[in-house]
Amino acid sequence: MYTAEISLETSGEGDIIDITPQANRIVAESGVLSGIINLFVEGSTAAITTIEYEPGVLSDLKRSLSAISPDDLPYEHDLAWGDGNGRSHVKAALVGPSLTVPVRKGAMKLGTWQQVVLLELDIRASRSRTVHCTVIGE
Repeated sequence: MYTAEISLETSGEGDIIDITPQANRIVAESGVLSGIINLFVEGSTAAITTIEYEPGVLSDLKRSLSAISPDDLPYEHDLAWGDGNGRSHVKAALVGPSLTVPVRKGAMKLGTWQQVVLLELDIRASRSRTVHCTVIGE
């Protein structure tokens, strides 16, 4: 088993960051040829998923998440805490904080147009995020 972290700064709600190169580097450093990598983001207002990292589909994803959890709805979280990020928590919970990808021949087994991305869903202007990576295999 091999563990490492990806540390990054985000620039606010809707930021989508391709972390595929960092995850590939971690797999290579691990020496694992066959197994899995699990990526987990700390925090309840960020998420990790895969997507084709191109402007059109990134825009579609942002629009779809906004339709599922619109800015103008009243959120019980906001009433309790007054921080305005109830929608951020809902979006993050729907997408999820972690992702597991197969490792084959020492590399992540992703499709041709598939990248691993971190979604920043918090309403703050910027956040420091940590993605914990665990590579398991042989």
